[in-house]
Amino acid sequence: MSWIRRTHRWLSITFTIAVIANIVAMFVMPGQTWIGFLALVPLIPLLCTGLYMFFQPYLAKSRQTA
Repeated sequence: MSWIRRTHRWLSITFTIAVIANIVAMFVMPGQTWIGFLALVPLIPLLCTGLYMFFQPYLAKSRQTA
């Protein structure tokens, strides 16, 4: 499970850099809306790993009681 936590951490760093690059690019090249979608690339796996880590304790509790 540590690889999921490590992946989530690196995805969050990548997402932060993508958002900063998005803000800079919007000032430099106004009207380029496709740049905003680049931040979605790390956001989707970030959501999946975050939800997995969020529900992991609840899944472990249900396995212990069964």
